Amino acid sequence: MRSKYDKQPFVEVKGFENSHSWSGYNSIVEEIKNKVDSFNKDKVIVAIDFYPGVRTAEIETGIVNKLMADLTVYTDEDIFEDIDTVEDKIKEVVTDDRVFGRISLHTLENFIDEKKLNDVKEKINNATGTVVVYGVGANLLVEPDIYIFADLARWEIQQRYRSGDIPNWKGRNFNEDPLRKLKRGYFFEWRVADRYKKRRFNKFDYILDTNLKNTPKMITGDSFRAGLKETVNRPFRVVPFFDPGVWGGQWMKEVCDLDRNMESYAWCFDCVPEENSLLLKVGDNIVEIPSIDAVLTHPRELLGEKVHGRFGADFPIRFDFLDTMGGQNLSLQVHPVVEYAQEKFGLHYTQEESYYLLDAKEDEETYVYLGVKDGMTKEKFFGDLRKAQNGEGDFNAEEYSNKIKAKKHDHFLIPPGTVHCSGADTMVLEISSTPNLFTFKLWDWGRLGMDGKPRPINIGHGEEVVQFDRDTKWTMDNLVNQIEVVAEGDGWVEERTGLHEKEFIETRRHWFTKEVHHNTNGGVNVLNLVEGDEAIIESPNNKFEPFVVHYAETFIIPASVGEYTIKPYGDSVGKKIATIKAYVRN
Repeated sequence: MRSKYDKQPFVEVKGFENSHSWSGYNSIVEEIKNKVDSFNKDKVIVAIDFYPGVRTAEIETGIVNKLMADLTVYTDEDIFEDIDTVEDKIKEVVTDDRVFGRISLHTLENFIDEKKLNDVKEKINNATGTVVVYGVGANLLVEPDIYIFADLARWEIQQRYRSGDIPNWKGRNFNEDPLRKLKRGYFFEWRVADRYKKRRFNKFDYILDTNLKNTPKMITGDSFRAGLKETVNRPFRVVPFFDPGVWGGQWMKEVCDLDRNMESYAWCFDCVPEENSLLLKVGDNIVEIPSIDAVLTHPRELLGEKVHGRFGADFPIRFDFLDTMGGQNLSLQVHPVVEYAQEKFGLHYTQEESYYLLDAKEDEETYVYLGVKDGMTKEKFFGDLRKAQNGEGDFNAEEYSNKIKAKKHDHFLIPPGTVHCSGADTMVLEISSTPNLFTFKLWDWGRLGMDGKPRPINIGHGEEVVQFDRDTKWTMDNLVNQIEVVAEGDGWVEERTGLHEKEFIETRRHWFTKEVHHNTNGGVNVLNLVEGDEAIIESPNNKFEPFVVHYAETFIIPASVGEYTIKPYGDSVGKKIATIKAYVRN
């Protein structure tokens, strides 16, 4: 059967037609020139502000040079400190570790060279005609007549890091280890850039989508803001992205209709708003913006008052896929407990997790590793890990961690500090809290990464956080299929499946053949259709248009929605289907 999984979901921005969107550099430049000409004054200032990661040369060729300005200023060189000074200031944030740094509290203003700033301000003050200021932090230099923000998603930035297409902002590290580039982006650049962007959303005259090389699109700031407002008042999906990995499998190729020529796919990030994109359809154009923009601009409508009060403008729930069907075991790993995450990395919460089995090979022995074996000691566990890592023999994981049989629709709970690993031939829907770089790999079966280098192993970090009281009995009694029926009605059953009381996320599974009533109860809901072909989400009071989802698609119900219903749709009518829902406990 043909896959119905939608890889390009979009939100249509109604009331804004083609006069609010442009595609291609020629039409974009024409619009900017017309806007410049509409000002009846001696000097018009155009600012093209960049999110770090924008290809500077492309914008120069595609827009800046074509505007034929009387004065051009490139902020990265003309107002900011030099590379060595910036790198010295952030060394304690970036650290020497290959993967982990510390969350930066910097702002862009911390890196301004005051002499450069004053010199270029004087040039602008004395200029006439068209002045173009472009680059990161352009609004720090000028209050423009025309304000364009050039943006792109973090996932695209990561691809550029990997390919060597770009260095980090204020860096010269084009060919550095991509993991180190990602670390600098995650801990420093994106934090600083989001703080800057967050304060300026209402000022943008235009948003420039720079995700696809030499394929720019632009929409008005008004349509952008209307699109975000529309998004947080209805069900929506972010754009999933898929990534290969050494342990990757074959399931997503079929279910999500991916490139069959790829050897395998390991991950799908189906709901990680910090990383994913959001598509807005304005007129005939579909523009790609970072989905974090919806969180930053409308946290109360999206998250709800209580969740926003607890987490700030931070989306706390993450859904992603781990595909080992026809692949290999994941690494044996652990996530940091809260105290360690706070003290070591500056996080205010940590990755609390679970594995929901979307699928598993029925004719194979499928399993997960979870917790430690009875009587296991810290000294033996980590002593033998270090020996194996140094090539002194193998590490037979099932002698140290519980190897538990797993089947479709099982749910395994993984509070921080719990050793865990999904085995081969499983398809995991990982439901967790959002921090997404904080996995300490303990053992990786002696494999190399996709780049041919050893994957990073974090035994030292792991030694600080593994909880050895989570032995066999405790694990089986507390973390394996803690499923209980909590409500039922005509054609539906609601089950609580987790997460553990040490975790802040609650999960509820509904099996149904008829309509099920839900309520956000003032907090954001994240759901996935884990059984069945299609379902339809509707508003009892017509707050939003009916929204159809397909098997394995993750979708977000903003807190502002309140009441909503879900029922089988299309080929699923009359059949028993299921969703799993996650939300933050009160």
